[in-house]
Amino acid sequence: MADGGVTLAQHREIDPAEFTLRKRLPRKLPQRRNDVYVNMKTDFRAQLARCQRLLEGGEFNEICIHGLGLAINRAINIALQLQGNGLGALRLAPNTSTVELVDDLEPETDQGEPVSRTRNNSAIHIKVFRADPQ
Repeated sequence: MADGGVTLAQHREIDPAEFTLRKRLPRKLPQRRNDVYVNMKTDFRAQLARCQRLLEGGEFNEICIHGLGLAINRAINIALQLQGNGLGALRLAPNTSTVELVDDLEPETDQGEPVSRTRNNSAIHIKVFRADPQ
C-alpha cells in the first residue's frame, strides 16, 4: 500500500517476536472546554466529578462525553450517572462512529523495516444537556 499500511498478506508475515507494537494516539476532535474524553486510566469518580462540575458551574448547558474502544462502557456509565443525578433535568443524545487508528510495528533487530497498519475502532459521543436551559 502506498500509504504505509499493511495488507493482510504482509500482516501474516510479521512475527510478533520480531516487532514491537506502538499504538499511536487517536486523532481527536477539536478540544472544546465542554468536551470530556473518557479513558480507562483516570479514576471513574474523578471523570464523573469533572463532568458534574462542568454542568453545575452554569457556564455550559451541555457537555459532550467521548469514549473510544474499551472506554465506551465507561462513557455510557458516566452519562447515565449524570442523568440519574440530574433528577430528570438532563437528557442524553448518543452518537456512534468508527475511528481509524494507526499502529506502528518497529523491528527488534536492524534487519526489519518499520511498518504501519491501520485498524478501526468504535467510538461513542454522548451529548448531555439540560432539558430546559435556564
